Amino acid sequence: MTPETSGGSRPSRPDVATGAPRSGSDTRMPATDPAGATTSASRAADADRTTDEPGAGTAGAGKATDDPGTGTAGVDRPADKPAAGETGTSEPTDKPAAGTASTNRPADEPTDRPAAGTASTDRPADEPAAGTAGSDGPARGGAVATAAGKDAATSTEERDPFTSFAPAPEPVPTRARRATRTAGRVLVHEWTLAVLGSLVLAVLMTWPTLRYPRYTLPQDTWDPSLQSWQMAWSGHALLTDPGRLWHSNAFFPERWSFAFSDTLLGYAPAGMIGVGPEAAVLRYNLMFVLAHALATFGAYALARQLGAGRIGSAVAGVSYAYAPWLLAQAGHLHVVSNGGIPLALAMLARGHGWSLRHGYRPEKRRVGWVYAGWLVAAWQLSLGFGIGLPFAYVLGGIVLVSAVTWFLRRWVVRPVKRPFGNRLLTADVVGGLVFAGVGVLLAIPYFQVADLHPQAERSIGDVALFSPPATGFLTAPGESRIWGGLHEGARATLPWHPEMTLLPGYVLYALALGGLFFSVWRVRHRVLLFAGVLVSMVLAMGTEFFGGRFTYVPLFEHLPGWNGLRTPGRLMLWATLLLGLLAAGAVSAFAARVREISAERIPSWPSPWLRIATLLPLLLVTVEGLNRTPHPVVPVQPAAMRVVDGPLLVLPSSQNHDQPVMLWSTTHFQDIVNGGSGFTPALLDEVRRLTISFPDQTSVDYLRTLGVRNVLIVRDQVAGTPWEVSIDAPVDGLGITRDEIGDVVVYRL
Repeated sequence: MTPETSGGSRPSRPDVATGAPRSGSDTRMPATDPAGATTSASRAADADRTTDEPGAGTAGAGKATDDPGTGTAGVDRPADKPAAGETGTSEPTDKPAAGTASTNRPADEPTDRPAAGTASTDRPADEPAAGTAGSDGPARGGAVATAAGKDAATSTEERDPFTSFAPAPEPVPTRARRATRTAGRVLVHEWTLAVLGSLVLAVLMTWPTLRYPRYTLPQDTWDPSLQSWQMAWSGHALLTDPGRLWHSNAFFPERWSFAFSDTLLGYAPAGMIGVGPEAAVLRYNLMFVLAHALATFGAYALARQLGAGRIGSAVAGVSYAYAPWLLAQAGHLHVVSNGGIPLALAMLARGHGWSLRHGYRPEKRRVGWVYAGWLVAAWQLSLGFGIGLPFAYVLGGIVLVSAVTWFLRRWVVRPVKRPFGNRLLTADVVGGLVFAGVGVLLAIPYFQVADLHPQAERSIGDVALFSPPATGFLTAPGESRIWGGLHEGARATLPWHPEMTLLPGYVLYALALGGLFFSVWRVRHRVLLFAGVLVSMVLAMGTEFFGGRFTYVPLFEHLPGWNGLRTPGRLMLWATLLLGLLAAGAVSAFAARVREISAERIPSWPSPWLRIATLLPLLLVTVEGLNRTPHPVVPVQPAAMRVVDGPLLVLPSSQNHDQPVMLWSTTHFQDIVNGGSGFTPALLDEVRRLTISFPDQTSVDYLRTLGVRNVLIVRDQVAGTPWEVSIDAPVDGLGITRDEIGDVVVYRL
């Protein structure tokens, strides 16, 4: 006899709708209950249900079967028989109990089926909601459930009125808004601001270079005219006849004439834009300004990579690009174009995950930056060996130190299987080979010139003429707006002051000295930086430091290519860079101390005086770099240079006269005998000597043997020269004709 028939009681079951327990007597219902209640046998089985099979109204976790009924055991009911509370229509057997949200639904049950008793918008139209009478039909059951859900939501809002004050959901940004946000983040990024700041500062500090950029040149019209021609020729040759690159149209009929001085070959892409002297002058002025911007940015990037703060790095960048001694080099674009040096070092350091403050961190390695660093170094070398050769030897020293470190880490001290990683080592090998290959290819023409022109070889006597004394490190050039007038007497004591006024800045000296005692760099790093400053200064003195017997002379005699450097004072570039790094350490430490003081204030905000104090070193370094560099007007190209074919000779001819002539030839690049460079070829020297009496039979016959077809004499340049009289002499009997085009007399041979 079952407990129901004997009148006994059983454990209470939870109510189907609410899940609340109810008494056993309430569960006795006739077998013919129209609602689909269980039979006596089913209730008996329900009483023996195991504890791991929950009934209706439970979560259903761990249920033995996948077909529970509402308030039933679910194990004896046929699969096509509806459970209590269900309609008489066909129902899948894996439907969860009414009023429950089963978290352990079988794997074959759709996850989007809502729990019974909820308003479902995804249920098929012919499926009634659980808990409704079968006679009402599917549509009525769904409407009832939906209405119940709306009433519940309304009652919830009435119970919690503060939901009206909840923040509105953030709208999904459109594609245009996302692009705007990305552009905004890029514009306010540190490196974007550094680039823009470097450009703006370069325009201001080199002013008035860009006031009349097609008609004036900084410093003078001699070397800048030569270098304007160099950029124009390299672009023209690469576009028209790359095989003739090193055999330029100047110094006719010499070969390898493009290698008579530093070539600025790295600027060849710019030389491909525009034709004629005005375009060449404009190109030069733009590169002049951009070179200062790159120097500022490169030194800033190096200081930041080594661990300096933003303001300290800015001090390093400005002091490196606008050191007073560099104002005397404003006419030498190959010297001013030094920004690739610190930029390449910064890229290589970043690629290796190395900095002064944190040392070597393998997790910071970036192989791409290593390749980029070597490429920038190769580009810097292509601008000229005057600055690039010492840079190449510095890189060689760094590679040597790195190789020794790798060997020690690999085999001796705390052996590590791959201390630098295979990819990083491969990048260094490949990048180093590219750099060395570029250097060798660029050096071949210079070796050819040295063989063809022995007089071009430098001697230690030439170096002595340009070696500055120790007082040069305290003397500013005349172009310095702050110190130029005050140091006029000191410059008068220097034999060749354009290459001997080497003051990097008194403010920089003071900041670097402070950096020896108060800095973010470690003590050993400060000592190494200071030692580098001293070594650079000693080498910059050339033969003035005890004759250079133990300093400059050994390098001159034994290092390949070093004997081609006749101006040791330009090595001050390295002393300036190292002084800037020492100063960056001091300024960064000062700025960090200001932040600590501001953090102790309530509220945590520095006073205006503290903020101004952190910017004061940068302001002083900038002011000390102000200049009064002259910007003379470039001699106007004569009309004859646009119509007369070559080979031709323009008289008068001298170093200073020939450099503007080279610039005039950039319209058609006809062959010209004229040329100016670091040395005078023997043939050109002979031409200048024999044409003093031109036009006469001797000079005419000599020029014909060289292949010269036309000779041009510029009237406004003959004052005080032998041609002042001979320019109007008759040419009868010489077999030549005489014509005038503008202010130029043209002799056709």
